[in-house]
Amino acid sequence: MSHPIPRRSFLAHAAFTAATTPWVLTTIASAAEAPSRLKKAAVVGHTGHGDYGHGLDELFQNRPGIELVAVADADPAGLERAAAKLKPRRRYASYREMLERERPELVSIAPRQADQHRDMVMAALQSGAHVFCEKPFTTNPADADELLALAAQKQLKIAVSHQMRMSPVIVKLHSALKEGLIGELLEMRGYGKQDSRAGGEDLMVLGTHIFDLMRLFAGDPLSCAARVLWKGRDIALADARSVKDDVGLLSGDEVTAEFSFGRGVNASFTSRAALRETIGAWGLELIGSKGSARINANIPPRVFLLKSSGWRNEGRTDQWQPFAPDAEPLSNSSAFGQANARLVDDWLQAISTGKEPECSGRNAAWTIEMVMAVYWASLRQQRVRFPLQDRSHPLAGRR
Repeated sequence: MSHPIPRRSFLAHAAFTAATTPWVLTTIASAAEAPSRLKKAAVVGHTGHGDYGHGLDELFQNRPGIELVAVADADPAGLERAAAKLKPRRRYASYREMLERERPELVSIAPRQADQHRDMVMAALQSGAHVFCEKPFTTNPADADELLALAAQKQLKIAVSHQMRMSPVIVKLHSALKEGLIGELLEMRGYGKQDSRAGGEDLMVLGTHIFDLMRLFAGDPLSCAARVLWKGRDIALADARSVKDDVGLLSGDEVTAEFSFGRGVNASFTSRAALRETIGAWGLELIGSKGSARINANIPPRVFLLKSSGWRNEGRTDQWQPFAPDAEPLSNSSAFGQANARLVDDWLQAISTGKEPECSGRNAAWTIEMVMAVYWASLRQQRVRFPLQDRSHPLAGRR
């Protein structure tokens, strides 16, 4: 059996040998200067059925130490476009074949349509890859549980693209709230875009961003009460439907939900097309004992503060003022490129240190659980508590 030589003994031996054999010194120096092995990365998309969401195809471009070895897309024309843009070493129609042949260490699961995420993420984890996934993470809590368990078993890291959580202005706001910027946090009011997707689609596609921010500021929710309407009446199982960007079963064209958090904090989420003109920008309002903060959701988000003047005979004269407007100057890259780069930096650091990414699979799983709680509460017409006991999709029962 061979035994490794202690590093100090090895260096002393190398120095002695170099004195009598000059070429050894050159060999040692060359080895020390040689670049470390490149990490192999791959991208999974599906043109025409999810495509490549919000720059997730470009995560590995121009990154030192990482080589994009392959891209997979089941659509031939989409695969050609992706290959021309990304210039990987190889291209595949099947992501499973790509994972088996290439064995990448890093994989971007890029399709917007979450109905594919479970199988794609599962295959990547099984091949031994760390995963960066487009949101929504999965279509139900059971799938998220399964993926998180497998990642933990294999000691692999999952990051999900909830970019606003790591935006500089949100990081500054989070810190300032801890220091009492608006006093004690009492209430949060979240709104979807309330556009043509108002209701269930808005809840799943954009509500997940809002729920991720709610948890950032108030911790894990305790319970949920909700009402979901379809054409003016409460939803039933028979109203479940899928949409073009398939993110799992959806229902309703109006959503009103209320969540309770610790320390007496209550939060609401609303998506009603009739409120679009009144509410304006989608986002989250944080109401405290000494003022309020409003996050206008976007990439990058914008934050405004309101210091209450109190009611007077002539009314109120409150004015919203920008908070840290210069927190995120745009670089030469796109807004999404800049936002994604922060998440990837954190993901790679988590891989090297063993910590969880800030935009972790666990945080993303919570957003899915909050969406499902809205449906469970509405269908049962009663408050439901977290964690949900039934981890299946509430709309997937007999219809």
